[in-house]
Amino acid sequence: MSLYRRLFDHVLVRVDAEQAHRLGFRALRAARPVLARRDVVRTPVRAMGLEFPGLLGLAAGFDKNAEGIDALAALGFGFVEVGTVTGEPQPGNDRPRLFRLPADRAVVNRMGFNNDGAEAVASRLARRRLRRRRSSVVLGVNIGKTKAVPESDHDAVLADYEKSTKVLAPYADYLVVNVSSPNTPGLRDLQSVERLRPLLVAVRRQADAVCDHRVPLLVKIAPDLSDDDVLAVADLALELGLDGIVATNTTVSRDGLRSSPADVARVGAGGLSGRPLRDRALEVLKLLRDRVGPDLTIIAVGGISDAHDARERLEAGATLLQAYTAFVYEGAGWPARVQRELAE
Repeated sequence: MSLYRRLFDHVLVRVDAEQAHRLGFRALRAARPVLARRDVVRTPVRAMGLEFPGLLGLAAGFDKNAEGIDALAALGFGFVEVGTVTGEPQPGNDRPRLFRLPADRAVVNRMGFNNDGAEAVASRLARRRLRRRRSSVVLGVNIGKTKAVPESDHDAVLADYEKSTKVLAPYADYLVVNVSSPNTPGLRDLQSVERLRPLLVAVRRQADAVCDHRVPLLVKIAPDLSDDDVLAVADLALELGLDGIVATNTTVSRDGLRSSPADVARVGAGGLSGRPLRDRALEVLKLLRDRVGPDLTIIAVGGISDAHDARERLEAGATLLQAYTAFVYEGAGWPARVQRELAE
């Protein structure tokens, strides 16, 4: 067992999860000059017209406000997806809102898209571009609905996503439309094809209007969709000429957990990520790949704990991989280790 794993299991697990995240992220950003000197062995891959320096990227949710992209890349991630960013700034849900289930190597969050808002994040990305004109890390930007925008107001929802697209697309290597978080009321209703089609069309149109090149567009879906609904999204992606699908987001299911019922009840509602998500995320990946054929990019995320899990997703048809929860449990050395093992 690694030193970090012992530290996590015996010390960090007793610290409030959101506080531990904030302190750890601050330390990573401070260490970026040292981390940047490391040589990380990775397997490059070309997808969506982009050159990804490594197969494994960091999923949205860790760096919500685009504050540590280059420090995270220096750990070994080949791409970093920031966000979820909403059109307007919002504080998110009340604390505590981030929890661990160590027996399951899982995390439950009900953060509620806490972020600085599209304009503030765009300003931060503009300053980064001025400082670092060349960067090998691929940057994804994940956008979602502002909570105050009623999901029943179709025009307002479109306008909210269009605002985020307008200000953020010029700084993104790829865009992800998030309609699958369980922590914004009504958001998952946007996954129905009838509501998703006009939303994706509006985002595509807005991105094309503000960029001098085509920014790849993907949609992120929930593992809790029925198989038929997964296939309907796949058909829509082909119909609209989307560049890819991110599969999957967190789950509201609590089936098959090792944690005690009391611990699960104490944690409460929210999206569960980590090892328990592995089987369903793999099923969704296989459904998508069988439906869309070999060319559409699929970013596999959910329950990837080690290189074995990563290889399993690649063999099932994933183009790229993302992780978050295993990074939290295994520490800063984990992404470089997995990249190296995949390269071998």
